[in-house]
Amino acid sequence: MKNIAIIGSGSWGVALAIHLANLRHNVKIWSFMEDERDLINNERKCKFLPEVKLPNNILCSTNFQDVITDTEFILHVTPSKFTRSTFKQYKQYVGNKPVIICGKGFEKDTLETLDEVILEEMPEAKVGVLSGPSHAEEVSVSIPTALVIASKHQSILKMVQDAFMSEKMRIYTSNDVKGVELGGALKNIIAFCAGVAAAIGLGDNSFAALITRGLKEISRLGVELGGKEDTFYGLSGLGDLIVTCLSEHSRNRRAGMLIGQGVSLEETKKEVGMVIESIDNIEVAYELGKLHNIEMPIVETVYKVLYEELDPKQAVKNLMTRDKKME
Repeated sequence: MKNIAIIGSGSWGVALAIHLANLRHNVKIWSFMEDERDLINNERKCKFLPEVKLPNNILCSTNFQDVITDTEFILHVTPSKFTRSTFKQYKQYVGNKPVIICGKGFEKDTLETLDEVILEEMPEAKVGVLSGPSHAEEVSVSIPTALVIASKHQSILKMVQDAFMSEKMRIYTSNDVKGVELGGALKNIIAFCAGVAAAIGLGDNSFAALITRGLKEISRLGVELGGKEDTFYGLSGLGDLIVTCLSEHSRNRRAGMLIGQGVSLEETKKEVGMVIESIDNIEVAYELGKLHNIEMPIVETVYKVLYEELDPKQAVKNLMTRDKKME
């Protein structure tokens, strides 16, 4: 039984808390919002997972020190754009506690991965990345799930594996931090494209092509940025790509569907109601592709759909009529 801190009271942070609490760990969640704190503590509910009752060994606070003190490791579960600002507020309490990044994305302004952001703020931090095909809605009700923990520290791999493993969750380990993190961040872009494809009436053939060629683009850029190619064909790459492209739970796919239906970007953000990582990630991946001279036709095309008003049907035509080439 461990004492665990979770930074972030969104759906994924609370789902992880429920899983760990069901394994009899004591979990403290930090929330930015007092109303979310009170809902968790007083009604044992999360507004993002309304059908689930939270175990009693989950407590929530808006005070970082209260949450982190006397815990053994920290799960950082905030949207990528808030990673640096949030970590700056609590890094004074970290000490030698491992920080496990559970978000998926980049820092838009710097094009940095989230582990780079944490280590820039605290070079001595012990960092891990937890990723894989996992919707909060399913983890919160104990549907079997497999994830991967990546770290350069063997002690972190063992600690997370031991804390999370159960008949409902299987944890694999990896030393490829960069590959695991990039797979989770980049797959959101292809999931967004899958939503657009669904909205304009494309079929199974199209989805198969999108997932296959999208994975190729993800791995091409990921390897250039330091990941291992095999990682992108594992849980944090192909696994997460499949579940995010095809599931009704995916907010990135839903956002793509709205854009494909002609809804504006601002209205899409409002209707989804939660952070849509793919939208910022598309800009970052587009810039990284150009910076490293990586061919990424799907990313380039969806960038034009989002930011240059390219019609989605014309975008498909553009992709299908590119120059002939070998696979």
